[in-house]
Amino acid sequence: MRLKVALQMDPIGSVNIHADSTFRIAIEAQERGHSLFFYTPDKLAFRDGRVVARGFPITLRRVVGDHVDYGAETEVDLADFDVVWLRQDPPFDMGYITTTHLLELIHPRTLVVNDPFWVRNFPEKLLVLRFPDLIPPTMIARDLDTIRAFKAEHGDVILKPLYGNGGAGVFRLDPNDRNLSSLHELFTGMSREPLIVQKFLPAVAKGDKRVILVDGEVVGAINRVPQEGETRSNMHVGGRAEKVALTDRDREICAAIGPTLRDHGQIFVGIDVIGDYLTEINVTSPTGLQEMERFDGTNASALIWEAIEAKRRG
Repeated sequence: MRLKVALQMDPIGSVNIHADSTFRIAIEAQERGHSLFFYTPDKLAFRDGRVVARGFPITLRRVVGDHVDYGAETEVDLADFDVVWLRQDPPFDMGYITTTHLLELIHPRTLVVNDPFWVRNFPEKLLVLRFPDLIPPTMIARDLDTIRAFKAEHGDVILKPLYGNGGAGVFRLDPNDRNLSSLHELFTGMSREPLIVQKFLPAVAKGDKRVILVDGEVVGAINRVPQEGETRSNMHVGGRAEKVALTDRDREICAAIGPTLRDHGQIFVGIDVIGDYLTEINVTSPTGLQEMERFDGTNASALIWEAIEAKRRG
């Protein structure tokens, strides 16, 4: 099977080829004989009943500083492709959401991964609310008095933007903290969105586990350990990736959420687990494939493409 694959992503020329999951997915596709076309989200358009994109055929190789060759720039009709990858990084803003509406017009005749309708309706920090027995005490609110009451109940909490990413804007407010009002003023002055508040989990000192699921089935995990004195474990802010084994609790969480992900077209998903609790379900642009492959040899990219190829065969 040879598929025509389009990659909607951030500029491929600047990715870290030893860490970027989209690059690993694309290399795997190329090795399987699939052709690759690259474009950035700003080059996506709707015109005269067609969803089109302006970009480049590409060839990839794992050579630092020389990892991509571009063909001639051209405009393509995305309905002519077998697979389109929705892989730009958040923020999950109206620009991002608009791309899901446009790609929904060609899906599923062209398979969009992950399903854009459910990417739009499964924001990372909101999808977890469907599984209240798996998550720590959590509040979604904008009203300051409501947030204060939650903090008074739990003492030590994490406050963060509801649609943030990469660890940006994440604050730990311990029982002695006096910054809640100021942070609330800052966040609400920047957007009209609610905030998310969760009970602080001391187990984060031992790591924030990224667990990878493919078509609803767990395939492996990595651990992300925060730097000394840092609450956030995101690798964007200095977290260290480590080899880790799946626990019975991890498998229990995956068994509970897997059918929902599979039934809603979420082929590649990365969930975050701290201690015994699910904290996020990442469907927009999950990461961790290359680290997991280095640690335990699991080629999750091949499993992803096997799932996609099976869907294309019908």
